[in-house]
Amino acid sequence: MIQLLEKRDNGIEIYSMKNDMAEVHIINFGATITKFFTKDAQGNFDDIVLGYDDLSLYDSLDACLGATIGRVANRIKLGQFTINGKEYNVPINNGPNSLHGGIKGFAYRMFDAKIVDENSLEMTYVAQDGEEGYPGKLTCKVTYTLSGNTFKTSYWATSDADTLCNLTNHSYFNLAGAKENVLNHTLQVHADQIACVDADGCTTGVFKNVKDTPFDFNEPKKIGDQIVLEDEQLTLGNGYDHPFIFNTDSKQVTISHENGRKLVVTTTYPLAQIYTANFLTDRPGKYGISYYERNSVCVECQFLPDSIHLEENSPTLLKAGEVYEQSVLYEF
Repeated sequence: MIQLLEKRDNGIEIYSMKNDMAEVHIINFGATITKFFTKDAQGNFDDIVLGYDDLSLYDSLDACLGATIGRVANRIKLGQFTINGKEYNVPINNGPNSLHGGIKGFAYRMFDAKIVDENSLEMTYVAQDGEEGYPGKLTCKVTYTLSGNTFKTSYWATSDADTLCNLTNHSYFNLAGAKENVLNHTLQVHADQIACVDADGCTTGVFKNVKDTPFDFNEPKKIGDQIVLEDEQLTLGNGYDHPFIFNTDSKQVTISHENGRKLVVTTTYPLAQIYTANFLTDRPGKYGISYYERNSVCVECQFLPDSIHLEENSPTLLKAGEVYEQSVLYEF
């Protein structure tokens, strides 16, 4: 069942998607997931994503908790790229690079919401030509579907001019309801390689085999046991903040906790940026809880960051009139 819980004077709408297995709250600002209640082994519901009680903080703070990220997720080196021989410059907002769509990416835009049916909620945003420096008028749709013990995010986009597109969701998961950090969470990622990053967090084009490194989660391991190990890439990222390149096309990531909660992620994307909230410091959260680093883990399914510079025939280059379609399925 889906219902509009509240519509505020500032235009923010709060929606609830609910069944016997879960309840998810979504706002049209940033098409943001604000709450995600699931059961533990004893049948107790708890909220497994970080967020804010004060909805105005989604606009004023920079962590993008639960938000849809676009037009381009992650980093673009030096905020510059070339399409069809023309150079484009997008805002520098993360060291020397552009991050998560610029100063006012999709996380800070108002989407139009529509209840599609009893299971699906559709969010639409139209980014104008030149918005945040990107070419083309881009129409983006994010559809959330709650069915049984699965929650699916579907992305659809098209543009009237060649542009870049790399959409993701930036939910911060904590299966203990943020009552502890995630060092005791168990993580499994089916990936043989990571993409290396530099001191500014931007992918370098170098890929590292995970075998015999702290990045090998092909077998389930506790995050806290691995994140303390010595590794140059862990030092550069202040923890995990790296693209893990999948070696399978289903059930690529699993997060679990001793309370019985488990989250399994299946996506059409080739990788996920695994991020352990390394820069989340003393931030006011929900239910009177403050958030700190290592307080959560993000699974940001996407294409290779800075792909336009690193890959021939980059999948982030969306040609005029073509359709961008990707999905992420969460089983809990």
